Amino acid sequence: MKKAFEFLEQIKENNNREWFAHNKAIFEDIVKENKVFFNQIYNELQKHDRLEGIHIYRIYKDIRFSKDKTPYKTNFGVSFSRTKPLLRGGYYIHLEPGNSFVGGGFWAPNNEDLLRIRKEFEMDTSEIDKIISDKTFVKYFGTLQGEDGVKTAPKGFDKNHPAIDLIKKKLFVVMRKFSDKEVFSADFQKEIISTFLAMRPFFNYMSDVLTTDLNGESLF
Repeated sequence: MKKAFEFLEQIKENNNREWFAHNKAIFEDIVKENKVFFNQIYNELQKHDRLEGIHIYRIYKDIRFSKDKTPYKTNFGVSFSRTKPLLRGGYYIHLEPGNSFVGGGFWAPNNEDLLRIRKEFEMDTSEIDKIISDKTFVKYFGTLQGEDGVKTAPKGFDKNHPAIDLIKKKLFVVMRKFSDKEVFSADFQKEIISTFLAMRPFFNYMSDVLTTDLNGESLF
């Protein structure tokens, strides 16, 4: 991984097509190494979960609608999706010098799923409260994260509801940061897997919510 980080550091200083073309062979070697590393994680995670895909993100940026016209990302990323419709949530690895993390959750639930989650929290938060206060969850992630969709309360919800902080969210994610030293360590892959497994109670609960109605009846 050190070789990959050295390359990313150089891209920050030379984010142009001429430099990249000159160093394309180095990049292609790193991509091959990354694929081996990411597929090893996929295969190990598959022993504990049911995954339907792995997506290794390209280093090329879509700059059509961006003010930043530098053509290349300064990180490597990969996501692993669970088998839908019964299993929800996604795993993500972000590798970047000084800003590496492993995360997962529900980045952009559609309107129907978001309303279902909010209705669940409006009705009862005992299960999600138990999950996010569990010592393993706190050890790995600290707290449940996610950007608020509104300032006060979504339409149809009471702004004074005890769970309004959860109800306001429009995404529900967890994240664990890693230092460069931790990324370079021999245990990094093992730590990624243990981090992903620590997400499972959260994923299992949310999957149950999103595959049932408010009476607990299966939608499938």
